[in-house]
Amino acid sequence: MTRAPDSPAPVAIVGGSGALGSALALRLAIAGVPILLGSRDEGRAAEAAARLAARLPEGAPSPSPGGNAEVVAGAEVILLCVPFRSHSETFTNLRDHLRAGQLLIDATVPLAAAISGKATRTIGVWQGSAAQQALEMAPDGVRVVSALHTVSAKTLADTSAPLAEDVLVCGDRKADKREAAGLLQRIDGLRVVDAGPLEQSRIVEQLTATLIGINVRYRTHAGIRITGLPDDLWPTPSEPSPTSKEPR
Repeated sequence: MTRAPDSPAPVAIVGGSGALGSALALRLAIAGVPILLGSRDEGRAAEAAARLAARLPEGAPSPSPGGNAEVVAGAEVILLCVPFRSHSETFTNLRDHLRAGQLLIDATVPLAAAISGKATRTIGVWQGSAAQQALEMAPDGVRVVSALHTVSAKTLADTSAPLAEDVLVCGDRKADKREAAGLLQRIDGLRVVDAGPLEQSRIVEQLTATLIGINVRYRTHAGIRITGLPDDLWPTPSEPSPTSKEPR
């Protein structure tokens, strides 16, 4: 099927039958983004896609379900929404299906709940963060950024309430972060902030545990908002000189 020149390209969601993956699929589909909804279990993907389709407004594209490997093969941008306990296994299973040039947006947080600990704590990752583990395990040429650690799945899933939150994106290339921002800011009410190189993911991932503690304490689903920023966070880049280096 040929898409219109101005329509968004399909986005694959690995772990799309989970809470965060489903909520992101819902919000992006409402924004007109075609979604390839993946799961380890194709049956679960089909069930999740049917539930989401029933909630979409008229004219919004219904998610196309499939196995994780199938949806990854059909998209240039991939949202990774799996729990940390499945993170390494997911890359092992998908390594032969990922390809150079794809953009992988990793939302994984190494919460201690992955080892039967508290969700208000994180566990150490040998590479420094889940995102850095993703970069190490992905095939050469796959572009990895991290984002969406501080946005509650329940907040995203509640389309009756407006969003007003920031998403911190980390990555080693400005162009990759700009591409991720262009996708995520299609969701009304989300603003994407450049939080620095991929190594900063270690800090941002830990914010999730802090927010979980705050939300438990106050019985809410709070996010974050950075104040004092300029209006245009992603200005059009100027033409680089042959010797200039792209800022991180």
